[in-house]
Amino acid sequence: MDRAAVDDRIRSLIEPFNKKGAPIEDAATFAGDLEFDSLTVMDFVAAIEDEFDIIISMNQQAEIENYGNLVDAVHKLIAE
Repeated sequence: MDRAAVDDRIRSLIEPFNKKGAPIEDAATFAGDLEFDSLTVMDFVAAIEDEFDIIISMNQQAEIENYGNLVDAVHKLIAE
């Protein structure tokens, strides 16, 4: 699966979590731009893990600073 396909699937998953309707760009941060609290982030990560049948470790989550980093991380995990 290429990065664009991963991006499309994650965009469909993020929609119910994006209560403010903020634009989803690669540079969008979860806490700042999207205003996700820690519980929302945990639920969103769980939805991604279920959708792609992957595990995003706590160390990997700590390195994900914005939406683009998330797409790249998921793309890399499913390629392994």
